[in-house]
Amino acid sequence: MSGTSRRGTDRASRLARAAALSGTSGKICPADLATLLLEAIIEPGDRVAIEGDNQKQADFLASALAKVDPARVHDLHMVQSVLALPDHLAVFERGIANRLDFSYAGPQSRKLAELVAANAVRIGAIHTYLELYARALVDLTPQVALVVADKADRHGNLYTGPNTEDTPTITEAAAFRGGIVVAQVNEIVDYLPRVDIPGDWVDFVVPSPKPYLIDPLFTRDPAKIRDENVLMAMMAIVAVYEPYEVRRLNHGIGYATAAIELILPTFAAQRGLKGKIARHFVLNPHPTLIPTIEAGFVDSVYCFGSEVGMERYISSRADVFPVGADGHLRSNRALAQVAGQYACDLFIGGTLQIDAQGNSSTATKGRITGFGGAPNMGADPRGRRHDSPTWLRAGREAGDSLRGRKLVVQMVQTRQPNGAPSFVEQLDAFDLASSAGFALPPIMIYGDDVTHVITEQGVANLLGCRSPQEREAALRAVAGNTDFGKRRSPETSDSLRRRGIVMSPSDLGIDVGTATRDWLAAKSIDDIVTASGGLYVPPAKFHRAVVTHT
Repeated sequence: MSGTSRRGTDRASRLARAAALSGTSGKICPADLATLLLEAIIEPGDRVAIEGDNQKQADFLASALAKVDPARVHDLHMVQSVLALPDHLAVFERGIANRLDFSYAGPQSRKLAELVAANAVRIGAIHTYLELYARALVDLTPQVALVVADKADRHGNLYTGPNTEDTPTITEAAAFRGGIVVAQVNEIVDYLPRVDIPGDWVDFVVPSPKPYLIDPLFTRDPAKIRDENVLMAMMAIVAVYEPYEVRRLNHGIGYATAAIELILPTFAAQRGLKGKIARHFVLNPHPTLIPTIEAGFVDSVYCFGSEVGMERYISSRADVFPVGADGHLRSNRALAQVAGQYACDLFIGGTLQIDAQGNSSTATKGRITGFGGAPNMGADPRGRRHDSPTWLRAGREAGDSLRGRKLVVQMVQTRQPNGAPSFVEQLDAFDLASSAGFALPPIMIYGDDVTHVITEQGVANLLGCRSPQEREAALRAVAGNTDFGKRRSPETSDSLRRRGIVMSPSDLGIDVGTATRDWLAAKSIDDIVTASGGLYVPPAKFHRAVVTHT
């Protein structure tokens, strides 16, 4: 029997077991039968993909899966981009699943480490998002995919609304290899605003008792941005954005990059940079980008997903965001990852630890955090062939005459908010690899991809370094009063400053005393609402937050 025939027979038997549950309702399965449905279509040892994105979660299906009978459903291999919910780990605690391939586990990182130590979870690999999607199409194809959408009709057509994210990729991976696709939706309607997933890709639709969970992960309250964040943002613009003429870029999340977004209409505009930098973004629709958009800096924003409260504003700016005929955003995490890697000249983001060669990681003792998309966008894409002034200049500075370089910038204060040093001689990732049995330490961004490191002390331009020793010396020069920084050689640091490899704020013409919150185009969430013309609706957790600056 051919592979196609075997898949067809297997699929038919699973559907037959589930047929009694849907009865005359076709593809619609009542919510109270969700766990029974999963027991009917999932077999022991299956690979199961459950949509756990950065933001939206198939939370009802995750709960239903965690309630199946382990005597009937066990030894599952979970394939999912994000571990965000307790139910995502409950399947391992209950013996329903024992293998895992994933990308990010921020909220569940400590619990995941405990389960790995207890041999309750065997991790195949920690992937970038794009890497995991690729493997879902090749050798990690799910037999069952559990996805989530805003609405469905009775034919199984899905409308994902502004938060499309992973849904098309997961659905297609399963649907075209004989898999079963189950969609959790907020409501069943007669007419969809648009069809994001065709109904013939979807086998069952489960109307959830309540709307799916979605978190405002990309909202940063300007009231929490401190003067040192503004200083680092100013240095980023003067040392990177301006000289390299950065027009196409991706921002990571954090208060330092939020500060950049909020001083573009003020500090950058005062330097005559409007129309010259930061015109095309690949990122989630950060609320802190609104003043920059309204100031006319931004031509386009392509989105991985949406952001809670930004829906009306996005719909009003179809000239900037990818808005369909239905009037709502169409996001796509996989395509945005491709755009972030190949169409952007700059990735700028933060980390928890940096070592002597610029390797960085968010894996720290007792936590298996994962990577998300940072290693993908924070890597120099060697398949790139189109040029730009930014790419060519970075290549020349690196001493490469045949190709350019992507700018990969790590912005990090010398100490984390808890006082832990950001610069270390050896990443905790090495100890984690040993304890978890990984073949390699989970390094987020490799040092040879990093072009600049920015701290409150200054900027290290690693493109100009011609040896590992110079890279290490440049990093120690901006590491401040950490044990790592105290091992700097003053003579070497001075030499690197003369060569322009290490730049202090004063070297960049920045008076530290003027690097204050006064530069922010919005100093509070209310200011962002005002900038949006009242279209931005902040999530409840950000209402009337009061922050005292000391």
